[in-house]
Amino acid sequence: MSADVVLPVPADESPDTEIDHIGPSSPPTHALAKAPVATPQHSVDAFVKVFLQELNTGQGVTLSRSTVNDQYLALARTVRQYLMTRWLETSRHYAESGSKAIGYLSAEYLLGRQLGNALLATDLGEVAEEAMRGCGLDLARLRAQEVEPGLGNGGLGRLAACFVDSLATMGIPCIGYGIRYEYGIFKQSFVDGRQVEQPDPWLALGNPWEFPHPEASVQVNFGGHTETYDDGGVQRTRWVPDWNVVGVPYNYMVPGYHNGKVNTLRLWSAKATNAFDLALFNSGDYPEAVRAQTFAENITKVLYPEDSTPQGRELRLQQQYFFVACSIRDFIERVLGPDFDLHQLPERIIFQLNDTHPVIAVPELMRILVDERHFEWDEAWQITKQCFAYTCHTLLPEALEVWPTELLGRLLPRHLEIIRRINADFLDEVRASFPGDEQRVRNMSIISDDPNSSVRMAFLATVAGTKVNGVAELHSQLLADKVLHDFDELWPEKFTNVTNGITPRRFICLANPWLSELISDTLGVGWVTDLERLAELEPYAQDPDFRRAFREVKQKAKVHASDILRARDGIELPPGHLVDIMIKRLHEYKRQTLKLLHVVSLYEQVLSGEITASQLQPRTVIFGAKAAPGYWMAKEIIHLINAVGSVINTDPRLEGRLKIAFPANYNVTLAERLIPAADLSEQISLAGLEASGTGNMKLALNGALTIGTDDGANVEIRRLVGDENFFLFGLSEPEVAALRDSGYRPRQYYESNPQLRAALDLISSGIFSNGNREAFAPIVSSLLNEDRFMVLADFQSYMEAQLRVREAFADEEEWTKKAILNVARCGFFSSDRAMGDYLREIWHASAI
Repeated sequence: MSADVVLPVPADESPDTEIDHIGPSSPPTHALAKAPVATPQHSVDAFVKVFLQELNTGQGVTLSRSTVNDQYLALARTVRQYLMTRWLETSRHYAESGSKAIGYLSAEYLLGRQLGNALLATDLGEVAEEAMRGCGLDLARLRAQEVEPGLGNGGLGRLAACFVDSLATMGIPCIGYGIRYEYGIFKQSFVDGRQVEQPDPWLALGNPWEFPHPEASVQVNFGGHTETYDDGGVQRTRWVPDWNVVGVPYNYMVPGYHNGKVNTLRLWSAKATNAFDLALFNSGDYPEAVRAQTFAENITKVLYPEDSTPQGRELRLQQQYFFVACSIRDFIERVLGPDFDLHQLPERIIFQLNDTHPVIAVPELMRILVDERHFEWDEAWQITKQCFAYTCHTLLPEALEVWPTELLGRLLPRHLEIIRRINADFLDEVRASFPGDEQRVRNMSIISDDPNSSVRMAFLATVAGTKVNGVAELHSQLLADKVLHDFDELWPEKFTNVTNGITPRRFICLANPWLSELISDTLGVGWVTDLERLAELEPYAQDPDFRRAFREVKQKAKVHASDILRARDGIELPPGHLVDIMIKRLHEYKRQTLKLLHVVSLYEQVLSGEITASQLQPRTVIFGAKAAPGYWMAKEIIHLINAVGSVINTDPRLEGRLKIAFPANYNVTLAERLIPAADLSEQISLAGLEASGTGNMKLALNGALTIGTDDGANVEIRRLVGDENFFLFGLSEPEVAALRDSGYRPRQYYESNPQLRAALDLISSGIFSNGNREAFAPIVSSLLNEDRFMVLADFQSYMEAQLRVREAFADEEEWTKKAILNVARCGFFSSDRAMGDYLREIWHASAI
C-alpha cells in the first residue's frame, strides 16, 4: 500500500458515541444506537488500514510526510479503537447491573506510559510490531515518543495506578477520580550537581489517551458565608459562595488484562466560569480580561504546589476540595441520575480515601445530603459513614494533614460548620465510652487548639470511615498502637491491614519481557493474573539450566538498562558490576545518606590504604530520586550524592570498580528500565517509619535481593523469602523507640566507630567540594548533632550486612538460587491480591 494513499473513513466505522462513567445517564432508545461499535479485526492488514486512516484523518498527513509524533498519535488512536467497544460494553454492563462500584479518590495517579500497557491488555503487541514494520516504522521508536503523564510524585500515585489496573483486570466496577494536572510533577535536571525543577509540559505534543467532556462539567464553589432560613418550620442552612470554578472531566480508559473489561479513570481540570471579559479586552486591559481564567486554572496547574507560603497552602486545599466536589457530584448526578434514592447510596458506591488529601469529601457529602437533599442530620451521617473508607499511608506526624480552621472557614465555611458538628457528636460518644477522661477527649478531637485551631484530617477520616487500613503488617500495627491508638481502643473493629501490591502486568510483563517469557515458558501464561503461581518456580532454583537461563535474563536486562542510561543520560553501566539500586523519593527517613556513607567509606578505605582497589567488589550504585522543591535538606543530599559521584567515577585509583549513577528525572518509565537490571535492592529506612514501600516488591519480583531493615513490607518480604535470602540489618522498631526514649546521642557513634568517623571526616575535608569544607557541613552537622533517623546508629550493622552481600554475590550459582527464590516466593505482592483483600475486608463488592 502506498504511503501516500489517503483512506476514506467508512460510515460504519466512525460512530459519534459518548462515553460515560459507568453507564450512560439516559440509555439510547434507537436500535442502531444500542448496537456495539465494531472493533477492528485482530490482523496485521486491519491494523495497518486503521493506522493509515488515523494518520490521514486524525493527523491530516500521509505516511511519507508524517513526523514521529504524527505516527505515535496515529498508532495510539489505532490501539484505542481496539479498546473502545470494550469500554462502551463495560460501561453499559455496569450500568444495567446496578452493582456496587469503587470510587477511588486519589490526588495522584502515576500511570506510566499508556501505549505499551494498551498493547499488552489487548494482546496486540506482535500485530502492532509487524504492522509498523510493514509501514517501514519501528514500534520501539514510536513507543519511546510517548510522554509519561506526570500525575504523581511517588509510591502513593503508583499504588493508585496499580490498584485501578487490578480492579479492571478483576472485572470490578471502579471509577478512579483525580486531578488532570497541566504540568504535574516537575521535571528534574541537575546543574552543578544540584536539583533544578522545571515544568513538565506532558500535554504539549497531544494526549491521545484522554476524552474531554465539557458538557459534563461541574461547578465548584468557594468562599462566602452561610445563612440559615426557615423551610416549612424546619431550620436549614445554605452556603452563599463568593466565587466558583468549573471542573471539566477527562476520561481515560483503564483496560483489564485479556478480559474485555475497560474501566474509567476520570480526571478533573479547572476552568473559569467567566473566563474572558470582552469589554475589558477591548479597552486594552488584556491581563485583567483573562484574570479569572488564570486564577481558576491555577487550581489544576501543578501537582503539590509549594506550601511553605499561605498562598501555597490555600491552593492545595483548593485542589483537594475541587476534585472531590467534582467527583461526588459526578457520581450522584450523572452516574446514578436524578431519580436515584440516595438512601440507597451505600449499596452503589464506597469511596476509598487514598491518604488524607481527599478527606474533605466527607463534609461535602454531608452538605449535599443535609443542605441540598434535606436529609435529617443523623440519617445523612449514617449514610456517609457507610460510603467512605480510609487508607493511611504514613507514620510521620508531619505527613498527616492539618488545616487551620481560619483557612477552612474562609475557603469552605459550610464545611467547617459540618466538621464542627461531626466533632461535637463524636466527642459526646468519646465521653460516653470513657467518662471523666477529658485528656482523651482532647487527644481525639478532630479540631485541635494546640497550638492554633486546626482540623486534623486523619482524625476526620477515621471518625467517618467504615474502615481504616494500613498498608503493611507492621504499619497497620503501629497505626493502631501509636498513631491512632485512642481510636483503636474506641473502635477496634474499624482497623485492618491490607498489604500493598504491584501490578505484574506493568512491572514484570512490560518492564521485563525477558523474565516474563522465561516464566511463561516454564509455567504457562496463567501466572500474569495469578501471581501466587510463581511458587511453582521454586524447584527450578535447583536446576542448573534454569539458573543459567535466569542469569541470561538478568544480563539482557542490564544491557538494556545500560543502553538506556547511555542514550538518556550519558551514563555508562560497566559490565560485570553488582547493580545496587536505591530508587525512591528523596527523604531523610528513607536514608539515602546511609547508602552514600557506605560508598564514601569504601572510597576512604582505598585512599587510606586499608584495602586495595582490586579488593573492591565491582559495584555500581544507582540512585533515582526527586526532592520536594521546598525540602532544602533533601536537595542538599542530592547535591552531595552527585558530588561524591563526580569524584569517585573519575578517580583512577579505584580502577573503575566503584561507580555512582544518578540519572535525573526518575519516573515510571525509567523505573521499568532499572528494576529488571538490579541485583541488590536498597530498602534501608529507619524501622517504624516506612508505611510499606512498593519498590521493594517490584525489585524482589524481578530477582533482586533485598538489603533492608525490618520496616514496612520488608517484614513480610523477609518472612516469605527466608532470612537466608534477605540481608537484614539495623535496629528494630522497639529498639528505635527505646533508643529515642533513652536520649539518642549520634556523636557517640561517630567517636566510637573509626570507619564512620573516617567517612564523615572525608566529606568534611572538602574532597567532594573542590576544597570547600563548608559545602556539606549542614549535612554532617545534622547527622552528628540531631540524626532524627538514626543513620549513625545503624551504620555499623549496615556495613556488616554489605559484607554479607559481597560474600554472597561472589558465589554466582548460590546468588542465582537466592534470586530465583525471591521471585518464586513473592507472588503474594500482587495488587490483584491486595484488591481481593480490600473487596473482602472493606468494600464488600464483587465482580460482574
